[in-house]
Amino acid sequence: MAFCIVFARSGLDVRLYDPAEERRHAVKPEVRARLDDLAEFGLLDEPAEVVLARITVFEHLPDAVRDVVLVQECAPERVDLKRELFAQIDVHAPAAAVLASSSSALTTSSFAGALPRRARCLVAHPGNPPYLIPVIEIVPAPFTDDTTIARATALYEAAGMSTVRVTGEIEGFIFNRLQGAVLREAYCLVRDGVASVADIDRVIRDGVGLRWSVTGPFETVDLNTRGGIASHAQKMGPAYERMGASRGQRDPWTPDLVARVAGERRAALSLDDWDARVKWRDRRLMALIRDRRSAVE
Repeated sequence: MAFCIVFARSGLDVRLYDPAEERRHAVKPEVRARLDDLAEFGLLDEPAEVVLARITVFEHLPDAVRDVVLVQECAPERVDLKRELFAQIDVHAPAAAVLASSSSALTTSSFAGALPRRARCLVAHPGNPPYLIPVIEIVPAPFTDDTTIARATALYEAAGMSTVRVTGEIEGFIFNRLQGAVLREAYCLVRDGVASVADIDRVIRDGVGLRWSVTGPFETVDLNTRGGIASHAQKMGPAYERMGASRGQRDPWTPDLVARVAGERRAALSLDDWDARVKWRDRRLMALIRDRRSAVE
């Protein structure tokens, strides 16, 4: 349902298939409710009924994928189910169509490797819900054709998504590996009696997450330390190494790795512009805090 909103809101006709009859009947009312919410917050450029009219619900999968340019599979995270679905889609979808899975951790090779036309398959993993969190990870398999990657990227960006290319198949991709690292530590902190669930949520929501919504983890520490990320790594690297070691993880920030990360940051932001960027960050946080305070609960 969520991807229906993404694509229909961008002006595309959408075909939805679900094997469950009750879900097929529920789609239009649920989508309309989300569209009304988006309209209330000024996030629709057209009336909700115009967007809703672009969505057609189908009872049979072959009818849904006929004459499409992109198939977005959103089935549960089960490799057997995805193999079965992709085998059907590969037969019935047009030869030029991109076949994408919303898989959160399973790689394309695990469910599409045996398909005759596997070169048009990849993972396109979104944040949830994608109509509010626009980042989407493009994760090709070794056998995915470069043309497929380019076409998928163009389609998602035309629909307002922010694409990230993941170079290599790795379980969990980027999104869930980063999220998983935070969740693992959060569970450990609860287990060890360091903090409550509510307090850990508060630290992320009102602290780390607040900053990360403006600047990601690398830019955050780059702007937190005068001299940039190289200075931060020198000052804080040993402490972070000890923290990791306490959990059995030994991944030191080696000089070569720090130099690589610092090089990318300096290419993005000269230290001559560091003060201006810090001011920009602070003003963005001010605007965000203002909006949070005025938000209707």
